[in-house]
Amino acid sequence: MLTSGLPPLPRATLLLLLLGAATLCTGLKCVCLMCESTNYTCQTEGACWTSVMLTNGREEVIKSCISLLELKAQVYCHSSNNITRTECCHSDFCNNRTLRLPAAASSSPSHFGHVELWVMVTIPICVLAIAIMLTVYTCQRRYGAYKRTRRQCIEEPLTECNLDPDGKCLKDLIYDMSTSGSGSGLPLLVQRTIARTVIIQEVVGKGRFGEVWRGKWCGEDVAVKIFSSRDERSWFREAEIYQTVMLRHENILGFIAADNKDNGTWTQLWLVSEYHDQGSLYDFLNRSTVTIGGMMKLALSVVSGLAHLHMEIVGTRGKPAIAHRDLKSKNILVKKNETCAIADLGLAVKHDSITNTIDIPQNPRVGTKRYMAPELLDDSISMQHFESFKCADIYSLGLVYWEIARRCSVGGVVDEYQLPYYDMVPSDPSLEDMRKVVCDQKLRPNIPNQWQSFEALRVMGRIMRECWYANGKARLTALRIKKTLSQLCVEEDFKL
Repeated sequence: MLTSGLPPLPRATLLLLLLGAATLCTGLKCVCLMCESTNYTCQTEGACWTSVMLTNGREEVIKSCISLLELKAQVYCHSSNNITRTECCHSDFCNNRTLRLPAAASSSPSHFGHVELWVMVTIPICVLAIAIMLTVYTCQRRYGAYKRTRRQCIEEPLTECNLDPDGKCLKDLIYDMSTSGSGSGLPLLVQRTIARTVIIQEVVGKGRFGEVWRGKWCGEDVAVKIFSSRDERSWFREAEIYQTVMLRHENILGFIAADNKDNGTWTQLWLVSEYHDQGSLYDFLNRSTVTIGGMMKLALSVVSGLAHLHMEIVGTRGKPAIAHRDLKSKNILVKKNETCAIADLGLAVKHDSITNTIDIPQNPRVGTKRYMAPELLDDSISMQHFESFKCADIYSLGLVYWEIARRCSVGGVVDEYQLPYYDMVPSDPSLEDMRKVVCDQKLRPNIPNQWQSFEALRVMGRIMRECWYANGKARLTALRIKKTLSQLCVEEDFKL
């Protein structure tokens, strides 16, 4: 045979040659979607080709013929995952079929049209806008309800008065909470509740700190001391002192509550306390005279309150020693039973005996010049020793006693009310005026000789002199004065 000397051909190559020979003779007929002129058919020596691809989110089908060179290039017959699907076949019209892409590819287009993009952007924005509107509407309704509730509480405080289930009065409520608990006053939440349901009615006093108003809470009179926002330090300090553990005493003004009130324009700082309609000792002595028994009652109650302030109570929850630093007749209130209560503790200082430190307030105010002790006037006071502040209080107490004793009616004779040193300094004396009289000339208020005729007035005069010593260490203590007056009351059988 002629082929016996030739090497055998691979079967795949032989098949390709035979296919090519057949194609050259007759040609492969295929469907061609782009061949409108030849009735959508074509002939090729290569293969029939069909393809489907994703274009702008839609499937686009292509059917055509590829040449033998294109077939050998091995490009047209390979698919791309999820984007293009392609098949090649080698029989007449074998590409007359429709290919489909996977469902995931056709449902997840890589590009969006204008309508789809507009829908995808607009819907989330609309949902977000609706959510914001609903939130704002809900907040406005809640705030409106809160304002209505708060307005009702302010306008009708008597409906909010049942803080105590037994219906006790304010005095009993304060006493129970201060003695059964820490002894430092009402809880802050109760203080705020009380302060925000007080109705203020009339001004009863004015001073450099602000104003004092008479108010109503649950039908009871209360005093409201209103500080301006620039005096926040004084307000905070006074509230802090009043809430000292174990401070509450019958001869110290009864503290009720402290709160800051914002009316939208400015902030007011409120200090609510017991109300005493007799006013200050200064007012009381201006309009009234007192008997010897009345004088003793006033004097003993004042020194009792001062002795409690000055005294340190040792214990787990003890009370520190406190000095008033601004004791005067205008800072002492007269109660209905004509005993006194010491008020205005904004300048007070506390002594920590464990660390031996003095808590001096950061306050630019000083005490009243007329009542300042000599060591304060000449700036010789020892600020590091707490006893110095107590001695200064005793000097001021002696002046207050002088004011009370002058108004004591004995045998129908009584002096008109005057302030200490009224005949030695101007009505509004300066530090220099007081220093000249008290320190340089060593003058003191006059003690009339007729006081010697009455035991009580004679003892009061002696106490005053011992309160006015230039050397603070030589002065009496508050406790010693209290014991002396208590003994005198027993001996003279005064009905206090």
